[in-house]
Amino acid sequence: MIVEYVRYEIPADRARAFLDAYRDAGLELRGSPHCLRYEVTQCSEEPTSFVVRIEWDSVDGHMKGFRKEPSFPSFFAKVKPFFDQIVEMRHYDLTDLVFART
Repeated sequence: MIVEYVRYEIPADRARAFLDAYRDAGLELRGSPHCLRYEVTQCSEEPTSFVVRIEWDSVDGHMKGFRKEPSFPSFFAKVKPFFDQIVEMRHYDLTDLVFART
């Protein structure tokens, strides 16, 4: 598994549209066998900062799988209006330093 983090700086007047876009784009993410989980978070201290966290089965699953699926153009069209606000978009490997209270 690989985790993709996409950090955005979204102006306050576009925050609702941004969240709606990812709400709609969730249809394509949920439909992909390569997407294991996703979440969109908004910073409490800086409400214009958002992080989209997507767990993919692998980098290839994301880059060569999801991006080649018939649903990708629809996903991309939904989130593309916010690409100019991306601060960082990278894939990260998990380490063994994990704690989860259940």
